[in-house]
Amino acid sequence: MFKHIVMWRFIDGANGKSKREHALWAKESLEALVGVVPEILSLEVGVNVCMAGTAYDAVLVSAFESAEAMERYKVHPAHVAVAEGFKGITEGRAEADYEN
Repeated sequence: MFKHIVMWRFIDGANGKSKREHALWAKESLEALVGVVPEILSLEVGVNVCMAGTAYDAVLVSAFESAEAMERYKVHPAHVAVAEGFKGITEGRAEADYEN
């Protein structure tokens, strides 16, 4: 199994929305890919509740059969459309991929 984890910091006020509104959009949009992108074995998005200054606003935890399956997910048209929505609303992103 291959795990793909991404965390975002959103820009408060970008497109007239709060960080929390951006995080909720990310959760709804990414979780809607389940059943649409066949490579996804599991996917969940958590919206941050920690008030620490180092915290990110949202985290994606997803699983795929292999690194190759994750790469197919990344270029799937439905994922590309969601990824476009992150442009201009993020000020930070961290990513980790690993085999489990």
